[in-house]
Amino acid sequence: MNFQTLNDVDVSGKVVLLRADLNVPVNDGCVSDATRIKRLKPTIEMLRDKSAKIVILSHFGRPKGERKDEFSLEFLTHELEKQWDVKVTFAEDCIGDKARQAVSDTHSGDILLLENVRFHAGEESNDPTFASELAALGDVFVNDAFSAAHRAHASTEGLAHLLPSVAGLLMEAELNALNDALESPEKPVAAVVGGAKVSTKLSVLNNLVKKVDYLILGGGMANTFLLAQGNEIGKSLSEPDMVDTANEILETAKQNNCEIVLPKDCVVVEELAPGAAADTATLDKFPADKSAVDVGEQSAQHVSELLHGCKTLLWNGPMGVFEIKPFDRGTNAVAQTAAELTNEDRLVSVAGGGDTVAALENAGVINDFTYISTAGGAFLEWIEGKTLPGVAALIKNHSKAA
Repeated sequence: MNFQTLNDVDVSGKVVLLRADLNVPVNDGCVSDATRIKRLKPTIEMLRDKSAKIVILSHFGRPKGERKDEFSLEFLTHELEKQWDVKVTFAEDCIGDKARQAVSDTHSGDILLLENVRFHAGEESNDPTFASELAALGDVFVNDAFSAAHRAHASTEGLAHLLPSVAGLLMEAELNALNDALESPEKPVAAVVGGAKVSTKLSVLNNLVKKVDYLILGGGMANTFLLAQGNEIGKSLSEPDMVDTANEILETAKQNNCEIVLPKDCVVVEELAPGAAADTATLDKFPADKSAVDVGEQSAQHVSELLHGCKTLLWNGPMGVFEIKPFDRGTNAVAQTAAELTNEDRLVSVAGGGDTVAALENAGVINDFTYISTAGGAFLEWIEGKTLPGVAALIKNHSKAA
């Protein structure tokens, strides 16, 4: 992809408007997961090394264009200082006199956090006037918020048309990883897609069957495909009204030489609960009074063998109800195989979206994949084949400058 990065711009002494995603999970006023903050540190350090004046833009929650104290970003300054080991000041607005004065007081190497951009209705409507007020504060725009790039908002898309714009290190890494996994991957390519419903990932499935060699399905959506193939699945979660759609996807996969891989056996229970009595059932002897909650050992082994013959893996969603032990075994087994192959430099593995990060953390392999995306909606829209406005603006800005 043709976009500029921090290596392509001189920011010394300049005010850099850094779009970050600080919409982090919070419990009782404390950040419960600082992953997104930690991943911004390399960009912060590089900008400070380049003597930039760093002004951070971010959203937090959904204040719907109104100033609401519970959505203020001020509480984050302590966490940012803790994670980045540097002083962070705060401005009570992101435009207007308070913002301008705070930016004016900033020196090279300083970090200023502006108030929640979503306190202004112009942010989500991508209002040109609001975008211009933001742009007036800085000299260069650095977008390091891939996880917000699927929104055509003023601070993610509008700004890129008003200032010299480049991707931050996190955005660059994310785009390169996704490009390597889906746009120009080393083949054969496998995709693991899990989740409860076909209907929620219809666009994902339709796009992937045209791009990967193996589409490995787990969770409730796999049950719908099994049902479409005429299998009995007892009381398992499925979408009978999506059977025709599943058959259409199967046909599209066949036309594109993509093999859809479904469970050969399932872990089944009468009632889903921790420690519930469980059996393993093959498809030809599926009990009518039980539900599938995980792929069986035979299925996990089959997927692991397939991965040994692949060069690239894209992962989105668990194979079963991993949140309740021991029904995480299928997901864990496949994830551990992927991690081993990655560590042996035999597989490029990229994962993200939804429950994926939690599932891979549970499997103990979160640090063993090539790249783990913390983006939810943006990751899903990317693998659906959609154009992300925040990314498209960076590419357009670059081609215009060229």
